Amino acid sequence: QVQLLESGGGLVQTGGSLRLSCAASEYTFKTYTMAWFRQAPGKEREFVAAMNMSESSAWYTYTPSVKGRFTIFRDVAKRTVLQMNSLKPEDTAVYYCAAGPLGGMVARDYDYWGQGTQVTVSS
Repeated sequence: QVQLLESGGGLVQTGGSLRLSCAASEYTFKTYTMAWFRQAPGKEREFVAAMNMSESSAWYTYTPSVKGRFTIFRDVAKRTVLQMNSLKPEDTAVYYCAAGPLGGMVARDYDYWGQGTQVTVSS
C-alpha cells in the first residue's frame, strides 16, 4: 500500500519561503512519478510540479506560474520536497503530494494522495 505523509506548510508573508516535504517508501519513489498539486477554495486541483527518478528516466516539470520560484527535489532523508520561494498571495492553497504511474499534469493521472497541508501567503 502506498502511503504519502506530508509535512510543512503554514503562514508566510508575500516574498517569503516555505518548504513542503512528502515521505514515501523507496519503492514508491522509484516506481511512480512524484508530484505536488494545490487546491484553492472554490477551484479545481491544480498541478504544481512533478519529478520522476526511475531507472529508465529522470525529469522534472513545473507549471509556468511557479517556474523559477519553486523547486522539486529529493532530500537526503529521501523525501520529495517542494521548496517554495518568492511566495505570492495567489499561491495560497492546500498542497497535496501525489504519486502515480502516468506522470501527467492532471489529478486523474495520480493514484495516491497525501492528506494535504495548508499554505497561506499574506499580502
